[in-house]
Amino acid sequence: MASSLPVFLRLAAHPLRWRLLTELAVGDYRVRELVELVGQPQNLVSYHLRLLRDGGLVTARRSTHDARDSYYHLDLDRCAHALATTGAALHPALHPALRPPGLDRSPASPPHEPGSHAPHAVPALSPSARRPRVLFACTGNSARSPIAEALLRHRTGGTVEAVSAGSHPRQRLHPDAVAVLHEHYGLDVRDRHPRHLDTVSGRRFDYVISLCDRVREVFPHFPGNPRHLHWSIPDPAADPTTGSGAAQAASTPATSAVSATSVTSAASATSAFARTAAEIDTRIHYLLPILTSQEARS
Repeated sequence: MASSLPVFLRLAAHPLRWRLLTELAVGDYRVRELVELVGQPQNLVSYHLRLLRDGGLVTARRSTHDARDSYYHLDLDRCAHALATTGAALHPALHPALRPPGLDRSPASPPHEPGSHAPHAVPALSPSARRPRVLFACTGNSARSPIAEALLRHRTGGTVEAVSAGSHPRQRLHPDAVAVLHEHYGLDVRDRHPRHLDTVSGRRFDYVISLCDRVREVFPHFPGNPRHLHWSIPDPAADPTTGSGAAQAASTPATSAVSATSVTSAASATSAFARTAAEIDTRIHYLLPILTSQEARS
């Protein structure tokens, strides 16, 4: 009976839903973009997206560029967990935790918490291949894109060239971004300064990844036809729990009651940045096989 099928099989077995999953596997898209990619009517695409959302495989976020739009995102961690559950439903020995030693194991656990990140296995490039070049971009180049740059460098051990820039760069990195990278990942980016997209517009990249809905609309042209991906990630500095100046508030002299409130605000701000870093780190985990699945173009 269909009702006894694992959720992932019920959702992914439909040809259109599978096509939507494969398109969303590499980046975030709006409905009208998915309609164009799959060549199906918008009402049909929206219907199947709703089923994927109800099943927990796909999420949607309002665009920070145009609130009338939403970006759809495939939760690859949930997909990995659902695939593992599907295998176990067929035969208990197919659960990744029970596979014989020596076999590759796919990530099958639920999303990790900030600070619990294990090093990612980096597929090796052949000796003749040059390093893939990746540009991350957001508006201010003060939080999301420098976090992504730092984490990709860290996770690949220098086998991938990572750069970041912004359309309207801030004067300095956000202090909570610096703190989270240091406290949760052991990375020191205090000497890093935001840069403008114009400073890298003439460089060749293999992948250009936007982490901000606004910057996606103002990308300059890059030579060499790099592959464009979009990760629709909200600005942690705009998180309603952060408040203005939360990073500095904890150290401001005040009464004990105000100080306690300030410490809470600072902790909330750091938590928002930690969640953002964890999401970016998860996306990088799934980006690595894409970067190394074929040698970078010469």
